[in-house]
Amino acid sequence: MTKTSKASVSFVFGTVFLDSLGLGILIPVFPEIMRRFNSDPTFVSEYFGYFISLYSLMQFIASPVLGALADRYGRRPILLLSLFVGGLDYLLMAFAPNLFILFLGRIVSGLTGANQSVASSYMADISDDTNRAANFGMIGAAFGMGFIVGPGIGGLLVNSGTAAPFIAAAVLNLLNCLFGYFILPESLPPEKRRMLELKNLNPFRSLIKIFSPSPILVLVWIFFFYILMGQVHPSVWTLYTEYKFHWTATEVGLSLSYAGAMIALGQGYLTRILIPRLGEFRALTIGLLLVLVDTILFAIVTEGWMVYAVMSIFALSCIAQPAVQSLISKDVPSEEQGELQGTLMALGSFTSIIGPVLYTQLFAHFTTPGNFFFPGAPYVMAALLLLISIALLPFVPHKK
Repeated sequence: MTKTSKASVSFVFGTVFLDSLGLGILIPVFPEIMRRFNSDPTFVSEYFGYFISLYSLMQFIASPVLGALADRYGRRPILLLSLFVGGLDYLLMAFAPNLFILFLGRIVSGLTGANQSVASSYMADISDDTNRAANFGMIGAAFGMGFIVGPGIGGLLVNSGTAAPFIAAAVLNLLNCLFGYFILPESLPPEKRRMLELKNLNPFRSLIKIFSPSPILVLVWIFFFYILMGQVHPSVWTLYTEYKFHWTATEVGLSLSYAGAMIALGQGYLTRILIPRLGEFRALTIGLLLVLVDTILFAIVTEGWMVYAVMSIFALSCIAQPAVQSLISKDVPSEEQGELQGTLMALGSFTSIIGPVLYTQLFAHFTTPGNFFFPGAPYVMAALLLLISIALLPFVPHKK
């Protein structure tokens, strides 16, 4: 790779890392922020749920919009603008005087956080068959690393005040924007750009389009059920481990950091080794089977220490997502990559709206006195969804 290409990959990595970092710092910080406005525990719990759902909803709406804008005006200006606005938004949330401003900031963070679709498009533009899956794995690694560092930064800086973690995130976003301004070349040449059509900005239209008959349809369904399965962890992890193993908030945070480390190891390192040797389809198959084993084990573990052993399988199973994204992107021309990646991002955001409702309701039902007791029920449901993805594998075209 040339120095420019390496710098571009580093910039994309940093952008996704900062998006994930912004999510991570809220884990230890947000309850304290909410208590600035109301200290009632029920209020804090309810509004935390609203806060999370609002972010996902905004990403769902904005992902195809940013993707379409990137197809029309290029990747570079959209990435830089989202980073700049995102940095200012962190400052807005840091000093929010009331809940309305805080939630307004969350809306903006969801909109700018949807730039992962543009980052994925940029990565697709600068990749070829020899490094495409590895580069998509870098995106997953960036997300995992941000999720490792974020809670730690939030937990340390909150001792200096609830605004401190947000100020730190703002500074990092603005520095990355400045870095990109000087080193990031445009990856989509003018002759490959396409006109912006308002109908392409409708997130539901993009979902309807991507689920229409096409060579990538089976892969899209595999991706959908895989991502929906993955929502089980952020939805019930804290509830499940506190209820079953009586973990403290510190123990929950440590386990999340370890999970993030496994994701970073799998998608940032092992992906580069395993996918070129196995091939994308075989890597996808093995990855899905490992995730299935992993999910079933989560449902039946009996001791807290076993969770760490099960999470270690993450490192190998993480090859599934970059493999399926690489297979999907190979059949789509470069001038449509922005729309594609935006739609996949919107699809992921859609699952993060419906997934938490599905899994938390299952957890509540199977831990309510009088009902059949099985707190691992959400993980069984996740395993069933994963089985659908595995059952679709024989129908994938171009398996070789």
